[in-house]
Amino acid sequence: MAMLRSDITIDRPAEEVWAVVSDAGRISEWFPSIVTPSANSDERSCELEGGVPLTEGVVTNDSSLRRFQYRITGGGVPVESQLGTVDVLALDSGRSLVVCSTEVTPDELAGALGPAIDDGVKGLKEHCERRG
Repeated sequence: MAMLRSDITIDRPAEEVWAVVSDAGRISEWFPSIVTPSANSDERSCELEGGVPLTEGVVTNDSSLRRFQYRITGGGVPVESQLGTVDVLALDSGRSLVVCSTEVTPDELAGALGPAIDDGVKGLKEHCERRG
């Protein structure tokens, strides 16, 4: 199992960043490789760049921890297992640390997922700071 991690400091309060992260249906606003999402409390369906479908099950959406976890459950990405976690931590009243980590099998997917996750956290920073 490959382990990936990306983090970034965002110059916005944790509550504001969490409001964006926790709204699963808005991921295309800040995650560059996701084109068209739709979501409910249990599942998010997306289309990736290139038209690849992706279905994710929402594992955790915990506002007290500010933790969002999801699992790829279907679509065109050949995973055996995957768990993604996004944590939003308050650094002070106006800054947040966002940590995105993913466990994925097969290990070969890490080469594609790593850069996508890095782009996602950068996109989140740009989106949140632009809104502020």
